[in-house]
Amino acid sequence: MRMVVVLLSVMMVCVLLMDAMVESAAEFDPYKILGVTRSASQAEIKKVYKRLAKEWHPDKNKNPEAEDMFIKITKSYEILTNEEKRASYDRYGQTDNTHPYGRGHHGFRRFHDNFYFDESFFHFPFNNKGGRDFADSKYTLHFNQYVNEVVPDSFKRPYLIKITSDWCFSCIHIEPVWKETVQELETLGIGIGVVDVGYERRLANHLGAHQTPSILGVVNGKVAFFHYAVVKGHLMQFVEDLLPQRLVEKVTDKNNQEFLKSWHELNKPHVLLFDQVPSVPLLYKLTAFAYKDYVQFGYVDQGLSETADLLRRFNINTYAPTMLVFKEDVEKPADIIQAKGMKKQIIDEFISNNKFLLAPRLVNQKLFDELCPIKQFHRRRKYCVLLITGEEESFTTGNEAFLSLASANTNDVLRFAYVYQRRQQPLCDVLLKNKDSTPPQVVILERRNGAGKIQYKPVLGGWNGSKEDKHKLLEELERLQKDPSILNYDAILPELNNEFTSMFLIRWIYTAYDYLSEIIDDLLHNNWREMMPLLSLIFSALFILFGTVIIQAFSDSSEEKQPKTKAKEVSKAENGSPNTSSTTSSRPPKKNFVEVTELTDITYTSNLVKLRPGHINVVLVLTDSTKNILLSKFAKEVYSFTGSLTLHFSFLNVDKHSEWMAAVLEYAQDAMQIDTDEEELGSRKVDYTGYVLALNGHKKYLCLFKPVYTGEDLDSKQEEEGGGGSRSRKGMTRSRSTTLQIHHKLDRLGLWMERLMEGTLPRYYVPAWPGLDKITVNK
Repeated sequence: MRMVVVLLSVMMVCVLLMDAMVESAAEFDPYKILGVTRSASQAEIKKVYKRLAKEWHPDKNKNPEAEDMFIKITKSYEILTNEEKRASYDRYGQTDNTHPYGRGHHGFRRFHDNFYFDESFFHFPFNNKGGRDFADSKYTLHFNQYVNEVVPDSFKRPYLIKITSDWCFSCIHIEPVWKETVQELETLGIGIGVVDVGYERRLANHLGAHQTPSILGVVNGKVAFFHYAVVKGHLMQFVEDLLPQRLVEKVTDKNNQEFLKSWHELNKPHVLLFDQVPSVPLLYKLTAFAYKDYVQFGYVDQGLSETADLLRRFNINTYAPTMLVFKEDVEKPADIIQAKGMKKQIIDEFISNNKFLLAPRLVNQKLFDELCPIKQFHRRRKYCVLLITGEEESFTTGNEAFLSLASANTNDVLRFAYVYQRRQQPLCDVLLKNKDSTPPQVVILERRNGAGKIQYKPVLGGWNGSKEDKHKLLEELERLQKDPSILNYDAILPELNNEFTSMFLIRWIYTAYDYLSEIIDDLLHNNWREMMPLLSLIFSALFILFGTVIIQAFSDSSEEKQPKTKAKEVSKAENGSPNTSSTTSSRPPKKNFVEVTELTDITYTSNLVKLRPGHINVVLVLTDSTKNILLSKFAKEVYSFTGSLTLHFSFLNVDKHSEWMAAVLEYAQDAMQIDTDEEELGSRKVDYTGYVLALNGHKKYLCLFKPVYTGEDLDSKQEEEGGGGSRSRKGMTRSRSTTLQIHHKLDRLGLWMERLMEGTLPRYYVPAWPGLDKITVNK
């Protein structure tokens, strides 16, 4: 009984699921979504689709339902523009795409004794590893595979890569279009890849794909994102746009001779495709991209009146596409192929057999390696017949004779090539060991290993293109077929110069154009995540460039607009250079005098207490009697430092504020230890005349300069630099200082200022600055 109940429950669940799936399919009506009638033409459908796609694009419409609506619009457009799908929908009300999750009509596989459910009945088409639709595992890419295989191969063919993930609902809607497009692109030789973000997050980040689903293309190692509606036509056009623009040249009766005769300059065979379609087929463009280093491609539209002479000249039958390859002879094709259904394999084989001219010029090492491969087996020997010649007209006859000989001896064992001595001088110097040997010369050689070792033999007598020269060369080649030991010389060849490196500027311009186009494309499609590193770099550079200038301009203007105080004294510096002991600051002085402000109860707050961070006020301590002498000396010592914007100069009259100095030095306990010799005198007051204080009002510290006693008694003085100044040794009497000249007290101020600018002076910290207005004036 219990078993029956369980079976009935399972059946009910299955029926409900099937009803829900059918109902969801019935709700989808492409005509209703696009708002067109069943008799609407393709032009009307296309016009309505463009308008709706623009209106509901998720990048422009911020409505939460915009993404789902956009997917429905795209899916409806795909159904109604496909005649088979539209007819199927009109007849049955559904197509393979409109059926839930793109599945067929299979539910139960068989009924025998009990219900047997197919796995696909309960399969929800999320991109899990076990059930990816369309065998995505066949194209799954891993990081190492992408770096080592896809990127190098992208220089020969473009890749189309889909970024998907588990539980990606939007991936379900693009799956039918992706499947149909991939099936067609694979036959053309396009590389296909699928990256599952859940298993290859590293590769997704490397590609710059931060959302699913995403479709991107890779060509020449560069990544480009697909930004349009996922429709087969758009995807095909996206792949075509990945290719460079200058792959195939349109050829008519006017430019055909110019096109074919450029074989000598480009050193390549030329291929012409004759077809009736106005645009170059994608398969032909892909072939041109794969063989761009070997062959130059042109296209002739048979439907144009400007190509009638070409069709008659080469007797082209217009019922099928025709491909001609031209080498040195521009009047007669070297090979021809014609087929109604040109397949990729046929075209590749045709081009591979005609990659080289009959006698190409060696222009780089890559071409030399392919023309003259390394010997592998004795039965597979290949020899190179190399003509060393020049570009001047005097060599034309010999060069043409060598070409005619190469045209008559198209043997797989022999390869004919020539080289210009002026452009490949190192190679020619090795092969022409005899100093008397001058071009033109013919050398027969065989490559033995990858290190450049060869066996060779020069053909004696040089090469002038005469019948005797041809006969002599043919005899040597006959002997070579019987006895390879006639190559009795060996050498190691240097690597050939790349003669096309002179086109570096053009390649740089093309590369810059590609990058600029990529940036514009990212900006137009709001790909800000990819643009953030570049924008950050640009704004950082602009900030550094202009920010510094603006800050400096404001700093200079604020310095010039400082208010002048009422009480200031100007002491002009004497003409000539300052004292040799002083050093110049980082900035030259702006004025020819030193501006010194007196510290009073009016200027005290602005010049010390509220001094800007990083600024220092250098204060000279003086008296009424020593004022003029000390200010003059002070100006000479500090003049060379006035160019600094962080230094200010003031003086303090100790006759008016004698107790201020004692209060400041009392707060700075370390500074008081310097004056122990004066304190021993007890009853005598300390003479602060000639002291200099460097005051940092913001950080509340000072540096102290004490007078240097130079002058009459030089032997008895003792210098001490501890606080930036010096003091006399113990026992020096106060009477001796009275005999010294006042201006000698500032003799070493210049050196002290230099140490102040270097930041090497000791600092004495003050808990709080005493106020001048609270200090009792000394009567």
